[in-house]
Amino acid sequence: MSFLPRRMLLAAVSLALPLVSVGARATQDVVPHGGRHHEEEPGVHFEEPEALGPTPCQGGSAGPFPCSQVDLLSFLPLSSIGGDGTAHGNDVWGWTDPQTGREYALMGLTTGTAFVDITNPEAPVYLGLLPTQTLPSPWRDLKVYKNYAFIVSEAPGHGMQVFDLKRLRKVNAPPVIFSAVAHYEDNGVSNSHNIAINEETGFAYLLGTNSCGGGLHMVDIRKPRSPRFAGCFGGDGYTHDAQCVSYRGPDGEHVGREICFAANEDTLTVVDVTNKETPLMLSRTTYQGVSYTHQCWTTEDQHFLLLDDELDERSFGHRTKTYIWDIVDLDAPRHIGTYQSKKKTIDHNQYIRDGFTYQANYQSGLRILDLSAVAGGRLREVAFFDVLPEGNAARFNGAWSVYPFFPSGVVIVSGIEQGLFILQPRLPR
Repeated sequence: MSFLPRRMLLAAVSLALPLVSVGARATQDVVPHGGRHHEEEPGVHFEEPEALGPTPCQGGSAGPFPCSQVDLLSFLPLSSIGGDGTAHGNDVWGWTDPQTGREYALMGLTTGTAFVDITNPEAPVYLGLLPTQTLPSPWRDLKVYKNYAFIVSEAPGHGMQVFDLKRLRKVNAPPVIFSAVAHYEDNGVSNSHNIAINEETGFAYLLGTNSCGGGLHMVDIRKPRSPRFAGCFGGDGYTHDAQCVSYRGPDGEHVGREICFAANEDTLTVVDVTNKETPLMLSRTTYQGVSYTHQCWTTEDQHFLLLDDELDERSFGHRTKTYIWDIVDLDAPRHIGTYQSKKKTIDHNQYIRDGFTYQANYQSGLRILDLSAVAGGRLREVAFFDVLPEGNAARFNGAWSVYPFFPSGVVIVSGIEQGLFILQPRLPR
């Protein structure tokens, strides 16, 4: 198998992307991989849904949305959270104020980042928008460290914005236009596809940038208002996404080290980044059926890892797959099983909490899987909420991402053409 960066091979892959009209917005299907677009084709038209309040999941639906074991607490369309008629949604993350306990949704848009107080999830309040640093872009990603949000984008010259989340505690006459408290562009970084943060160590990892060979661009954010370049790892080419952790898993050789699990287009690549000046690649492992290694997340005991491949459904026509890995040996991860959904949609982002993985799978929306049999290479779907009832195809519409880490148990999902979904799963315990 070739280990050339997958983005260099995409020109040979036919992935025609339809033009989609979203109410007053006309936007291409979102394409992964650093802003690369393909030929347009006639497509389906998706209308922006209307705002909704509390709607329980009953008889297989919550209002217009198919569901199982997930109630809709509220839905805010893009037009109500800073969408300007041309914007669409992308990444989503959350912040819980350690002083007040209030919960906030942070949602990326083409034009910037929207902030929503969801402390009362049945009556959320849109507080305002942090505009993009330079140009609009369909790719924006954000994470939180301490009381600051760190925001990157594929927009040229964007670098990394730093926003003080404490400003959300008192917003007079919302919505307002916010401003960043710092802007990072060290080592020539201009655009970035993604960002990972290890909240235990205070280091951010800019991913898929124009620097560091597209690999890990490491930033010291322990002083959030004064981020500093810390190092590079480009030894395995382009990194699309990563989870970077303080390792306390079963591999005794690496306990206490800082480890990044990187989705590197056609491999799962494991890197020891403890020493930012001399990072060390521990392993790079491909798998049968690879098409575009997109994102991964470890179980809470760091014994297993779930990986999604963003293009395998389009490349091979099969149902949505989640690849299950045993990572007990970081030098030799093993693919031990593959979960296959009943749908043929594309999987995009997933995060694990309390024995469940929460997946944002584009046109089939939020899918929640039970991990109790993960050691045997098996997963089981226990709940779902479909944000795009009109579609179930392997195309780039619908749910972009999900955030399941609020203390309240509320889960938020970002819809590309839709907006912000605020949900309450009812899971078996």
